Amino acid sequence: MARWGMVIDLDKCTGCQACVVACRQENNVPFAGPEETARGRAIFWMEVLPLIEGEYPNIKARFMPRPCMHCDNPPCTKVCPTSATYKNQEGIVAQIYPQCIGCRYCGNACPYTVKFFNWYAPQWPEEMKQSLNPYVSVRPKGVIEKCTFCHHRLIQAKEKAAAEQRDLVEGDYLPACAQACPAKAITFGDLDDPNSQVATLTRSPRAFRWLEDLGTEPKVYYLSEGA
Repeated sequence: MARWGMVIDLDKCTGCQACVVACRQENNVPFAGPEETARGRAIFWMEVLPLIEGEYPNIKARFMPRPCMHCDNPPCTKVCPTSATYKNQEGIVAQIYPQCIGCRYCGNACPYTVKFFNWYAPQWPEEMKQSLNPYVSVRPKGVIEKCTFCHHRLIQAKEKAAAEQRDLVEGDYLPACAQACPAKAITFGDLDDPNSQVATLTRSPRAFRWLEDLGTEPKVYYLSEGA
């Protein structure tokens, strides 16, 4: 059984936001609009955080993409009273939307602030409805939603591999963010396969995990700026 994880090279990330756009389009992430955004109700399954170093005029800008960390010891799953959020056998922290009662305990427990409460019924202009992904549900008002590592793509990759009577191989399954990154800053794969590219990168001396001292054991690794 695979254990899916991600490595993001901060030395390669240009902050272009291609991962954000790809994630939003792939997963039918709703648009908040200026009024809801001003009230702190924007939804981003993938967000690029700016890291500003130095003082003006000697400023250096870095960028840190932030998806769900899909922790091996996720605090969010421990507080959900309806088990709407859970970690599956392959390490993906998933959401069961019909089970979610919107109590937002999981959002409060997440130290990475990557869970978002859907405050409003999502609406799209008529001309944009044709672009919605039919393989991903449109979440209703009143539930928590988050990055799922594009789990629907994993299901499709498994079905294709089964039809071809073979096992999944590296590259069969990629989230939209990793596929769209023009700088190839995002690497994705099976962390339990020691020969996979993603597992090799986690052993780099540049590798670190965000807020690792909290004991959440995130499966998203970062590569710090190279020497």
